[in-house]
Amino acid sequence: MRDLHDDLLRAVELAQAGQWDAAHQVVQQYEDDATAAWIHAVLHKMEGDTANSRYWYRRADRLDRVDAEPRAELAAIQAGLRTRSDA
Repeated sequence: MRDLHDDLLRAVELAQAGQWDAAHQVVQQYEDDATAAWIHAVLHKMEGDTANSRYWYRRADRLDRVDAEPRAELAAIQAGLRTRSDA
């Protein structure tokens, strides 16, 4: 489980650095994980692919976040992942 956690943190950091393709490659390895799906949704939102973004928001059970600002979302995901690693 640790690898998943580290990889998702890495994906968020890559996305924050504008390296969307690299972040995408990471999250695609974990399509069944809700947090990975959420990151995936944000990536598609940042790329302007609204339909695909909504699909991944549904997979993540986060449709309430569709209109959220993507950088703030990435920060929230990152904070949640860091909190889990501190527990």
